[in-house]
Amino acid sequence: MDALRALGTGEVPPPPIMNLFGFQTEQMEVGKVSFSVVPDESHFNLLGMVHGGVMATLLDTVMGCAVHSTLGAGRGYTTLNIGVSYIRPITLTTGKVFAEGTIVHTGRTTAIATGRVVDAAGRLFATGETTCLIFDVENSANGSA
Repeated sequence: MDALRALGTGEVPPPPIMNLFGFQTEQMEVGKVSFSVVPDESHFNLLGMVHGGVMATLLDTVMGCAVHSTLGAGRGYTTLNIGVSYIRPITLTTGKVFAEGTIVHTGRTTAIATGRVVDAAGRLFATGETTCLIFDVENSANGSA
C-alpha cells in the first residue's frame, strides 16, 4: 500500500504505461483504487472511438492495483485472467472517464477483483473482472514463483 500511496502523491514517478495512456491516480485505499483518463485521438481505433484495448488496460491497471493494495511487503502479483464487457463507446465528447478496481478476495495464491469505467455523470462504459496469481517477490527473480 505504501508504494501505491507514494504513486498517488507523486513521491514516486508513475510507471511508463500510465504516461503512455495518460492515466491519472484518483483514489488509493486498501481494496479500492481508481484512476482516470481524458480520452484523446491517440486512444482512437479506426472507427474514431477509444480502442477497447485502452479501456482493458485501464481496467487491468485498477484491478491489479486493488489486488496490490492488499498484499504485504515481499508479495507480488500478475494477471492470470482478465475479462472485459463493453457497454457503450467512448469518444471525445465523453470527457474524462474514471475506472475503479475493487478487491473481491485475496487468498494465499490468488486474488479476484472487479472494475468499472464510468464518466463524470456515472454512466457505465465497461466492466471487468480479473484473477491474479500472488507470489513471493524474492522468489520471482529466479523464476520460481
